[in-house]
Amino acid sequence: MDQIANMLIAIKNGGLVKKATVTLPSSKMKCAILELLKEEGYIKTYKVSDGVKPTVEVVLEYKKGSPRIQGVSRVSKQSKRVYTGVKEITPFKYGHGMTVLSTPKGILSDKQARKEMVGGELLFTIW
Repeated sequence: MDQIANMLIAIKNGGLVKKATVTLPSSKMKCAILELLKEEGYIKTYKVSDGVKPTVEVVLEYKKGSPRIQGVSRVSKQSKRVYTGVKEITPFKYGHGMTVLSTPKGILSDKQARKEMVGGELLFTIW
């Protein structure tokens, strides 16, 4: 079961039904992705709660009444991993979207990966 795809779809669907927050199971990878989405303005904030089963509560971002996240597409799946070098990283949707990569320097957006001159696994695209 793909936990990253489940998280992204839950956030997207929560925005489509105008929810203020979405609660999800937590992991280090999910928190790293959420930190990047927060920096890029796709979500307002998130809060991790400890317990027997740690969860993360994501506060969604809206722009003029519509959700900031309109769509997501998982690129690298469990059945087929997709890797790219720094020279093959191109802007997504003419700069209005973002590609997220898992690199040796952590979870980075396409702009950050080009700036850091590193390639990696293409996780997903978001717009």
